[in-house]
Amino acid sequence: MTAASLEVREVSVGYGPVRALSAVSVDVPEGAVVAVLGGNGAGKTTLLRAVSRTLSFHGGTIGSGSITFAGRRLDRLTPAQVVAAGVVQVPEGRQVFARMTVADNLRAGALGARGGRREAARARERVHELFPVLADRAHQRAGLLSGGEQQMLAMGRALMARPRLLLLDEPSLGLAPLMADRIAETVREINARGTSVLLVEQNAAIALRLASSAVVLEVGEVALAGPADELAASDEVRRRYLGIADDGAAAPEGTAVEPVPAAPVLRRWSA
Repeated sequence: MTAASLEVREVSVGYGPVRALSAVSVDVPEGAVVAVLGGNGAGKTTLLRAVSRTLSFHGGTIGSGSITFAGRRLDRLTPAQVVAAGVVQVPEGRQVFARMTVADNLRAGALGARGGRREAARARERVHELFPVLADRAHQRAGLLSGGEQQMLAMGRALMARPRLLLLDEPSLGLAPLMADRIAETVREINARGTSVLLVEQNAAIALRLASSAVVLEVGEVALAGPADELAASDEVRRRYLGIADDGAAAPEGTAVEPVPAAPVLRRWSA
């Protein structure tokens, strides 16, 4: 693993007596996009909260395991220290400051970040380049933006901290398909500019298109892991997460059937 990589090792998380994650291990190499798939309640958001150290806000605690970024233990830091270390989360549901202006939301994102005013100004220029609508709506209250625009603002606010690793929780949730595709392309561009991404996304088609590798969580455990293209070719993943039925259904009589190449056998996760 490279110097600016994320290493989650055998992490278990509980909310009181309820076990949400059990011995989960995930790697995000520097410069990579890693997707986390799974149904509701699988533990995807809990994983991001564990990395960003925001579990305590939701009554959760890490029972065992370790989380390291760029050689530094994140699980021993405060949430503010995690942001200062270069790891920033965009929460599910956007959660912008609705009564504040777009400009003030972006300023809030720079609080506690490394550098001074000059670096903050450069970050704002970068955000406006990625999301021109935020420059156009700078003095408008965030609560008056559309859902897609609020997602842009939430991502822009996170980018104001100049993260090396961006934690994205369901960025396409509730968005129209065209807007979801636009957000996906922006994630690709953010990554191309050098920011690693740990992406939680229920839209598996988008997630696997963006990611180089992926893991599938089931009831708090890593059920499958591997390269994104292999996961996309897996019959199990295609059926459960991509909505593609088994190709083995009988064809009408007299119809030529092309041979289907065997899907790769995915390994179970081992740290």
